[in-house]
Amino acid sequence: EQFGFTAVGEGQRQKLVNQVFARVASRYDLMNDLMSGGLHRLWKDDLINWLAPPRTPNDFHLLDVAGGTGDIAARFLKAAGDDECCTICDISPEMLKVAQKRFSDTPAHAPRIVSGDAANLPLPDETMDAYTIAFGIRNVTEIDKALSEAYRVLKTGGRFLCLEFSHVDVPLLDTIYDQYSFKAIPVLGGLVAGDSESYKYLVESIRNFPDQEDFSTMIGDAGFAQVRYRNLTGGIAAIHSGWKL
Repeated sequence: EQFGFTAVGEGQRQKLVNQVFARVASRYDLMNDLMSGGLHRLWKDDLINWLAPPRTPNDFHLLDVAGGTGDIAARFLKAAGDDECCTICDISPEMLKVAQKRFSDTPAHAPRIVSGDAANLPLPDETMDAYTIAFGIRNVTEIDKALSEAYRVLKTGGRFLCLEFSHVDVPLLDTIYDQYSFKAIPVLGGLVAGDSESYKYLVESIRNFPDQEDFSTMIGDAGFAQVRYRNLTGGIAAIHSGWKL
């Protein structure tokens, strides 16, 4: 198993990843600001726009996996009609506390919050209309299992959407982004959050993640149809889409 660029013993990676998110939970959205130059906010808007949740009264249920801080859930509930509901599932208790705090002032319009592993969701078959995961799937040790679980919990006709840092496909931008990632982000992480090592792992985890085409193949192998992706900001991030048909 790989934890960033470091080889670790079998079964150790998830424990180390959990420790990272326990440390950065309170500053997670700030971390994404550092890693994306603030662009993650626009990218998350793009994710919800592509999902296009119904605004009319409709029994539509979104599952947001690795949705710890509630960023995607908040956008979804704002964009969707009054009857829509959302469940956040995250493996990190510390991240879920951030979500609970976020929605504490609006309990009537808050998502359901569930503790669980993306590779073994504590949810029944074919109960969700859509599944989103933003900047979470690269931290899952068994990505193929997470994709199979996404397929399992979706209803027939359900939609899978994944927003993740990806592989830059613009000459020069890739060099600039590499320099920023490996040199600036860990330093900024140390200055802002007092934790350069967690940021170093997060940068390395992006480089270990499959590129756009390979990840599309994995989504198709999990059973999804009409798999497509959109590059964002020259491929710094990408949104992948698939349907359970």
